[in-house]
Amino acid sequence: MNDIKNTIPYILSSDFLNVTSKISEELLWARHMVMSEFGSIGGGGVNRQALSVAEFDARKKLLEWANEINLVGYTDAIGNLFLRREGEDKTLPAVMTGSHIDTQPMGGRFDGIYGILAGLEALRAIDVSGIKLNRSIELVVWTNEEGSRFSPGAMGSAIFSGYYNINEVCENKDDQGITLRDALSNLSNKFPELVIRETPSPISCYLEAHIEQGPILENTGVSIGVVTGVQGCRWYTVEVIGETAHAGTTPITHRRDAVREAVECIKALQEVMRDELDILRFTVGRFNVTPGSINSVASRVIFTIDIRHPESTTLEHFSDLVEKTCKSVVLTCEVIVVETLSHSPSSFDQALLNLIGTAANNLELSTMKITSGAFHDAQNLNNISPTGMIFVPCERGISHNPAENAKSEDLANGARVLLLSLLRLAG
Repeated sequence: MNDIKNTIPYILSSDFLNVTSKISEELLWARHMVMSEFGSIGGGGVNRQALSVAEFDARKKLLEWANEINLVGYTDAIGNLFLRREGEDKTLPAVMTGSHIDTQPMGGRFDGIYGILAGLEALRAIDVSGIKLNRSIELVVWTNEEGSRFSPGAMGSAIFSGYYNINEVCENKDDQGITLRDALSNLSNKFPELVIRETPSPISCYLEAHIEQGPILENTGVSIGVVTGVQGCRWYTVEVIGETAHAGTTPITHRRDAVREAVECIKALQEVMRDELDILRFTVGRFNVTPGSINSVASRVIFTIDIRHPESTTLEHFSDLVEKTCKSVVLTCEVIVVETLSHSPSSFDQALLNLIGTAANNLELSTMKITSGAFHDAQNLNNISPTGMIFVPCERGISHNPAENAKSEDLANGARVLLLSLLRLAG
C-alpha cells in the first residue's frame, strides 16, 4: 500500500531505539526451549505436526503468554491464530507479523517458531514500554506451513491471501486417513473461546522473521539478512513404466527395466541441470519402485523432481528440459512427466527492505541482501500486501533436522530489528 512507503524514514528516532533495550535475550531463548518440549523427539528434535495434539499444546502456551500482555486472540476457518494488539485508530489496516508452529517430522527448535516468538517478544517490549501505537499489530500463527501432514504446504497463508479456497482442501487426508476438516474440528473444540473471523482482516503490510536455513549469513559473519524475495520453484512427478519379470531367468536384453531407465533419466537430468554459478537447485527427493521385490525386475518407478531458481526465465528454461530429457533416454519403457507445483519467484517490497536495513544499521548490525531458497508464508502474503522478511544466522545452515541450532544473541538481534520495523510501521 502506498501509505506504508510514506511512513518509512531512513533514520529511526532515538525513542524507538531505546525500546529495543526491552527485548530480553534470555526470555526469548527460554521460550524457545519451552516450545521445543511440545512434540520433542529428543536430541533437540521436534515433531510437531499441523493440527496435532502437540501443536494444540504449543498454541495453548502461546495464548497464555499473549494474555500476559493483553493480546486478543482470534481464529478463522483454516485455523490461523491471530493475536492482536489494538491500535489507537481501529479503522486502519493492521501491521502483521508471524510465522508457523508446525514442524517437519524430524524438525528442529527454531524453524517457524522463531518468527512467532520474536514477534511476541517485540509486542512484549512495546507493552512494557507503555507505547501507544496508531495502527494495530497482529501476530499470526499460520496453519500447516510445512505441509508434512496435510498437502499442500503454506495452506493457512494461502487461504488467507486467496490463493486457495478452503473447500478445495478440507477433504485432504493425512497418512492416517484423517481429513483436514476433522482436524480443524478438533482445533475448534480445543479452543472454543476464540472468536472466528469470517473474512480476512485487512492488513497494511507483513513482516516475517526466520532463521536462514542456509549457511550464507554464518559463513560471511553477517548478523541480519534482508530478504529480497523467494526463488521460484517447479515440482514434477516422473513415472517410468516397464514390465516386471523374474530377476534370475530374464536376460538383460529382454527386459523393460523401469529402475534402469529411471536411473538413466536422473543421470541425464543431472547433466543438463549443471549450473556453473551454483544458483540452480535440482533435487530428486523420492524414488519409489514397484513391485519392490529383490528378485523381480521393476515394472514401475515414480520419482520426484524439485527445481528452484530466483529468475523466472532461467527457471522456465531448465523446467522445459525435464520432459524432453527423460523421453530422450528412455528406450524400452514408457515415461510420463506431470508438473505438480509451480511457484514463480517472489520479490519483496523495496520500501520494507529499506526499513529493515535501516533498523539493523541503527542497531549497528551488519546486513546483506539475500534470496530465500525455501518456501515461506511470506510468499503468499506478498500477493496481497507489502511484505518483507528478516533472516538471522543458524548453525552450519542446518534446518529440518534435530541438529538445527541458533545463537541466542542472533535471535535477539533479529527480534530487535523486527521491533524497530514494527514500531515505525505501526506509527
